[in-house]
Amino acid sequence: MDLGLAVPQYGGFAALSSVTRVAREAEAMGFAGLWAGDRLLTPLRPKDRYPGGDGSVPRAHRVFLDPFAVLAVAASVTSSVRLGTSALNACWYPPPVLARSLTTIDHLSGGRLAAGLGLGWSSDEYAAVGVPWKGRAERYEATLDALEAIWGTDPVTFEHDLWTIAPSHIDPKPARRPPLLLAGFAPEALRRIGRRGDGWLTAALPVPVLLSMWETVREAAERAGRDPDALRMILRSNPVITGDGAPPRSGTVAEIAAYLSRAAEAGVHEVVLDLQHTAADDDHLLELAADFRERLGAV
Repeated sequence: MDLGLAVPQYGGFAALSSVTRVAREAEAMGFAGLWAGDRLLTPLRPKDRYPGGDGSVPRAHRVFLDPFAVLAVAASVTSSVRLGTSALNACWYPPPVLARSLTTIDHLSGGRLAAGLGLGWSSDEYAAVGVPWKGRAERYEATLDALEAIWGTDPVTFEHDLWTIAPSHIDPKPARRPPLLLAGFAPEALRRIGRRGDGWLTAALPVPVLLSMWETVREAAERAGRDPDALRMILRSNPVITGDGAPPRSGTVAEIAAYLSRAAEAGVHEVVLDLQHTAADDDHLLELAADFRERLGAV
């Protein structure tokens, strides 16, 4: 199992010094990837429940840096670590703009991008960017189609009710087609991952639940004539380190690491540790990261 780390991006970690220091030291420690998320705003009276904890948006998310800029900075101070998104809200962006931003990171980093995309959960954020909440799944599918076209050979042509790309040169192309990692938990989302994703971005769920959902992904891949063994399962863990917790959401480092080891044995290919909810500062975050790395390095 590979071990990745969420790059500093929000709350008290939304600072250039944090991004550069943690990116450098995470690569030196041997982390396989640096990952950035995508939040736009924190409504005072949200229409939708946050998917985790008590349903309220974490206070730290009130300050949230742009994922493309954060990964560009991380790329500039590293040389080999993978750079991933976990996950971009794909429907917020016109596909050529999304493709340009992702390709730029891939181009400037020497082909290190992993493109993780999701639908998002907040209708307030959709309203803020002027994208209809209704029909978002269809828009998501069309976005994936457009990305495949743009990352293919020139001239690029794309026709859809939502967007039209006249025959055009769109360069540069990625160093290689970035793996498309798709998020989701509903049955149709899991089947979509099997049909057209290169991997599944999931969360820290009980292992039997993960296995059940993963089987849905694999079955959909087989039905689509794809090799299910070629897909990767990437689990994002946002633990709160405490002496009295309930893994996988909270607990001691040993307890969270034990859960992640069980997840690896069940088939998780990479864990993305997000320690920004629990670390007090950069030093503390790196200490926790090193502790997890030591405990999980042999998994």
